[in-house]
Amino acid sequence: MQIRFRPQARQEVLDAADWYRQRMPGLDREFLLAVDAAVKAAAARPLTFPVIEESMRRVLVKRFPYSIVFDVLGQDLIVLAVFHRRRQPISWRLRK
Repeated sequence: MQIRFRPQARQEVLDAADWYRQRMPGLDREFLLAVDAAVKAAAARPLTFPVIEESMRRVLVKRFPYSIVFDVLGQDLIVLAVFHRRRQPISWRLRK
């Protein structure tokens, strides 16, 4: 399965990584590795993750309070949003 990030989702990952880097050097790398692991887990078994709306599903990022919203289109896993779980994400619903 091919993994594709929507541009806004990719920017959300980079922004969060930058925030972690500013807090503690090296924490950004740990965050990026955790995001990568979560996305790969979703790609390996996409239908095992909970549906949150229509065909969109969510995977949690281990060790960090982030969720990844994704959809599966054919053989592609599309990452729609990456957001902090304490925020009320309304805008990701418009990204499908």
